[in-house]
Amino acid sequence: MTATAPQIVSALLPWYEAAHRRLPWRPTPGGEAGDPYHVLLSELMLQQTRVDTVVPYFERFLAMWPTLEAFARATEDEVLKAWAGLGYYSRARNLLACAQKAAADGGLPQDVPGLEALPGIGPYTAGAVASIAFGVSAPVVDGNVERVLSRLDGRSADPRSTQGRKALWARAQQLHDATEASGRHGDLNQALMELGATVCTPRRPQCSECPVRPHCVVRASGEDPESLPVRAARRKPTLVRGVAGLLRIEGGVVMGRRPPGLLGGMWEPISLELDKGDALRPSVVRAFSERCGLAVQVAQRRGQVVHTFTHRKLTCTVYDVRGQGEPRALDYYTEVRVVRDPADVALSTLARRILALGPQLSLPLAADGD
Repeated sequence: MTATAPQIVSALLPWYEAAHRRLPWRPTPGGEAGDPYHVLLSELMLQQTRVDTVVPYFERFLAMWPTLEAFARATEDEVLKAWAGLGYYSRARNLLACAQKAAADGGLPQDVPGLEALPGIGPYTAGAVASIAFGVSAPVVDGNVERVLSRLDGRSADPRSTQGRKALWARAQQLHDATEASGRHGDLNQALMELGATVCTPRRPQCSECPVRPHCVVRASGEDPESLPVRAARRKPTLVRGVAGLLRIEGGVVMGRRPPGLLGGMWEPISLELDKGDALRPSVVRAFSERCGLAVQVAQRRGQVVHTFTHRKLTCTVYDVRGQGEPRALDYYTEVRVVRDPADVALSTLARRILALGPQLSLPLAADGD
């Protein structure tokens, strides 16, 4: 039998008070609301990224830009450099755009519709900021909450289907309705996410430690909790090939700044994605000619980097390249120059891995990454 919303809330909130992890952006349960800027920053950083990875980035951002207004004055290059290695760089650009608009308007909106009107903010992030920072009754359903509610209620619908998604958001709203008297909407959202992150995990859930186990349908049924939620198989990533050339000029490496889109605004050694049948070495020569106006000779092969994006798996073959001249941006990169100090530019993890295949280059990149 499905538990009532008050039963779940009355078990979940006391557990969260006692068992929550102390995180630099998290307000004290039952206490004052979280700082809106801190909540927005942490929520965007945490999308598809582990907590232990996010903590040092969050602390670094606050040291550099302690307030929303200070962050709004940052440049995109500064933000991308500070974000480098965290991945999904559109989050960084959206964060800056949000801060700039909010600062111009006098602060972050305090309701879900106002937050959703900001660049790159969807229902989940808007609900998280509204509830945690402003105490608004706003459900949030991320992967952790999907898993908790699917197992708790024994839901067989795929949470990514239209029907499954609507049902989960409606169930989350029921829990918020049951929290109305206490007004602890932010704590409820964080409790659900915390339960999924630390107890009701994808593999080997700690059911004996779960505060809502007396109400859990999948536990009572005797089924394996790992069987839920049911999800359609993910499609395999598209396989793509590419080449990159390491050209040293005057102690630095020729690099280009990518245009808007995938890894937009990030810097990389001169690279080219290949069409089917393109030969590797001639493609390196073409990349330098068409993208930075240099005639080069391809020297030794350094190796390959295999890098998986969300829907694409890139195998990039890396070569040493010889040539001279003044590089300039032509039909692809927004800027091209010789980079002598890696701290001067925002490097993606892919770019760092490409550079790590080369000679020492005076660039300490091999140990860096996501």
